[in-house]
Amino acid sequence: MATPFIKPRVPRGMRDILPEQMIRRQYVIDVIRGVFEEFGFEPLQTPALELSEVLTGKYGPDAEKLIYQAGHVGGKEDISLRYDLSVPLCRLVAMYPQLPKPFKRYQIDPVWRAERPQKGRYRQFFQCDADTVGSESMLADAENVTLVYQVLTRLGFEQFEININDRKLITGIGQFAGVPTEQLGGLYRSIDKLDKIGLAGVRSELAENQIPEPVIEKLLALLEVEGDAATVLNSLSEQLGDSEAAREGISELEALIGYLTTLDVPDEFYKVNVSMVRGLEYYTGPIYETVVEEPKIGSITGGGRYDKLIGNFSKQGYPATGTSFGIERIIDVMEEFDMFPSAVGKTVTQVLVTVFDADLAPESLKVASLLRQNGIRAEVYSRPARMSAQIKYADTKGIPYAVILGSDEVEAGTVAVRDLSNREQHIVPRDEVAERIQKWTSVQRLSH
Repeated sequence: MATPFIKPRVPRGMRDILPEQMIRRQYVIDVIRGVFEEFGFEPLQTPALELSEVLTGKYGPDAEKLIYQAGHVGGKEDISLRYDLSVPLCRLVAMYPQLPKPFKRYQIDPVWRAERPQKGRYRQFFQCDADTVGSESMLADAENVTLVYQVLTRLGFEQFEININDRKLITGIGQFAGVPTEQLGGLYRSIDKLDKIGLAGVRSELAENQIPEPVIEKLLALLEVEGDAATVLNSLSEQLGDSEAAREGISELEALIGYLTTLDVPDEFYKVNVSMVRGLEYYTGPIYETVVEEPKIGSITGGGRYDKLIGNFSKQGYPATGTSFGIERIIDVMEEFDMFPSAVGKTVTQVLVTVFDADLAPESLKVASLLRQNGIRAEVYSRPARMSAQIKYADTKGIPYAVILGSDEVEAGTVAVRDLSNREQHIVPRDEVAERIQKWTSVQRLSH
């Protein structure tokens, strides 16, 4: 009796990433990594699994439900898959107090959340984080916003908006409007849904939370203040002058905006958005979130200041701030609008070296080695086959050039190089093949 086969599939919200997709992903990651390192952030890695006590109690009740429990039969530790990269960073900083401060690190790794899968939202996805630990200066927060601007413009984004707010300002607005302290957490969660449910929905939620109607009216009026950064902050300063929390938040935002001006971040790419909250409860100061108008995919970056989080793991607390890029959504947007450069092809291979027959295979291997020694990524067809089959293979993979090496070419010390984009073929001296291909590749790149 035949053993029944297992239907090949992956869990909901998970996906395989095939080579063509990985090439695009690596391009985006390389751009992000390059910008991070330009600003002095250094690489770091933490385990995919953390003790559950490290993760729980840090994100808020709604987020906690999304943490994946892990473990194994007979395991003695209560462990979970990491939900983000910020909390593990805080645990690490507490474990290694000798790290020089400010400590600037970046991490590019997968995280797991048991969310409802939808466009741009997966249960396993990569985060690309840059964080500064040990600096209370708004310069560190301004650098986070500048990282976002630099990465997105280098990736070809022309229309995006970095929304900036401050949790102290939101607290001040709530207090000024008359929201009881114990209800401020619910206030944050309701305001955070503004983009999804609108003002009417927020009004309804606040009423359900027993917040009086006059308080709601006062609150919504403050949330609707709009204009450039200076206009918004001046207006709020006039209305909220007696609130210490609001004054602190406004002061922080004024300093942050001043640094952005010095760092040459154009003001058309950011705004102070008083209704932007960000759901995680550990934020304590400035927060930022980037959205694109098309497609409607949600935020593509997010971050903020979390000065108290490290204090969960150590008596020695440190101020900290960071930003995170949602690479899955960034890639989805770039694919939808065909934003990848032509040089980011379907394959990493630049040249297929064909194998004419078994006797000539060693010659093909020598040519491939010559190409690799000169920095050209060359693949050797793994067995002798009809030349049409080998060329078809190269076409299918998107390999731009094929090197053909028959007995005539071996005897003459030449090779035939076929440009598979236009089917032109050139006979070139064998010792010049690498130089010629490099030249043609360079010309092609410039023409695009």
